[in-house]
Amino acid sequence: MQLGRESSAVGTARQRIRISYRLKCGPGQDPHEVARDIAFEQTVELPEPCVPAPIRDSIVGRVEGVTRSNSQTWMATISYPALAVGRDLGQLVNLLFGNISLKSGVQVTDLELPGRYLSHLPGPHFGIAGLRQLCGVEDGAPLSCAALKPLGLAAAELAQLCYQFALGGIDVVKDDHGLADQESAPFRERVAHCQQAVERANRETGGSSRYFPNVPSSWSTFNADLAYARSVGVVGVLVNPLIIGLDAVRHTAEQGEFALLGHPALSGAFFQADHGIAPDLLLGRVFRLIGCDGVIYPNVGGRFVLTENECAAINGRLREPLGSIKPVFPVPAGGIDVTRVPFWLDRYGPDTIFLVGGSLYSQGDLVAASRNLMKALGR
Repeated sequence: MQLGRESSAVGTARQRIRISYRLKCGPGQDPHEVARDIAFEQTVELPEPCVPAPIRDSIVGRVEGVTRSNSQTWMATISYPALAVGRDLGQLVNLLFGNISLKSGVQVTDLELPGRYLSHLPGPHFGIAGLRQLCGVEDGAPLSCAALKPLGLAAAELAQLCYQFALGGIDVVKDDHGLADQESAPFRERVAHCQQAVERANRETGGSSRYFPNVPSSWSTFNADLAYARSVGVVGVLVNPLIIGLDAVRHTAEQGEFALLGHPALSGAFFQADHGIAPDLLLGRVFRLIGCDGVIYPNVGGRFVLTENECAAINGRLREPLGSIKPVFPVPAGGIDVTRVPFWLDRYGPDTIFLVGGSLYSQGDLVAASRNLMKALGR
């Protein structure tokens, strides 16, 4: 994907991309040398004596600062010329965590893009305001979400669940991320049945629940699958950026036809204590930049391992000012209990979509359980 054309080579040369790193240095390691090694590795991949001076001065990253965090950890900031990336989203990700992902003790913690470069990324088409409008939910009110599961149910059975959730007032009824194009519930059959079920519930209640199917990852059918979903009335989809590809999400967002709910599957591979990409940077910044209108993440206290501070940081990244990029919804999930929803609403605020799954299914009556969730959200 090309991010757009610069007005001049001079303008490109003056722009710099700044990346921050947390470095874990062992005995005898010089953090300044580690940072300089990253600067060369992420650009020219050659020892310094082998790099011509003009290339070294124009392409190799510049170490702008190295400060001690504790006895073994240092924070480093390296800036890179935007021309090292060109107009390619994949190359931006490569610069962020390409070869250094194969090293150890390096965690990427921040990414700062120059304004002109940032403007080349479309970001979310709908954002918080647009998704509210799609779901008919006014400002100041939180949104609800439920997932269709388990894998193995037939399309008609999933549609019945969809109908019950929508009848109970759930704003977004999404496929579980494991639903793709399996024989038990083929994609097109499932989408047609579930979309019809939500529309039927909306006619009966006067509501505006939305069904978000999970898009299978096969690139050979990806665009055709989206076209089919659009043809039956679907207005939003679930995407798995790290599985279908960041640029596939970017491309879909740029078309402006669907609201996109991003799922964090596979992201845990990056969330190591001393290596990887910080959760708030990957889920809160990168997923927003590529066009997700809402980002699902595992809330603290659930089945997964993010901390309270990490969850708060993800929320902040998704909603903070970022040039012309629209703010998007945090979607805490992964084991939220209905009885705890008021607590999380108080902490996270109304510009949040609360994804509740097992806590609804365990109540048996999904319509009543959904209404209980809406009451917990003050709706």
